[in-house]
Amino acid sequence: MFYRLIRIIFRAVFGILFRPKIIGSENLPTTGGFILSANHVSNWDPPVLATFIEREVFYMAKEELFKNAVFAAAIRKLHAFPVKRDSADKNAIKTAVKVLKDGGCLGIFPEGTRSKTGKLGKAESGVSLIAAMTKAPIIPAAIINTDKIFSAETKFPRLAVVYGKPITFSGSSKDKDALATFAQDIMAEIAKLKIVGENLTK
Repeated sequence: MFYRLIRIIFRAVFGILFRPKIIGSENLPTTGGFILSANHVSNWDPPVLATFIEREVFYMAKEELFKNAVFAAAIRKLHAFPVKRDSADKNAIKTAVKVLKDGGCLGIFPEGTRSKTGKLGKAESGVSLIAAMTKAPIIPAAIINTDKIFSAETKFPRLAVVYGKPITFSGSSKDKDALATFAQDIMAEIAKLKIVGENLTK
């Protein structure tokens, strides 16, 4: 109930202020577990990525966000769960796997942190590992202009979200080279979608 209420509010606010262009929604599975994998340039990315789809999205969020009890309680109701960055957090991976095996949608930013330049960075292998462990399809996505929200340049930029076609990993979860290669393949797909989104907002 709380999640749905917040989604309604965000849809209204984003729709009025930022006139978002949403492309590729038909690529999102209506049932079953899948990974939603996108670029990351702003703290606005998680709500923007999730607001315009009907599935509820579960996110890994850096553990520092859970230090404030009130804020932690709120984001947990929005399906966020903590992850220790710069380490192989087994508890976070276990939670992510459960989300997918229970048929949920897992949101992951493969770069692991926000890009400060707006350019795509190198992906970590975590997204590939989770895909290998669950056989869940990955929907690559590109988010455009969230880094410009309330900026000095333009406070109300035109936003775009482009969802790509599903891709799958068929290799072994123990093949580190294959995991790393697939993670970069995901970023290559996101790069293509990013160009589409940027053209939509010109």
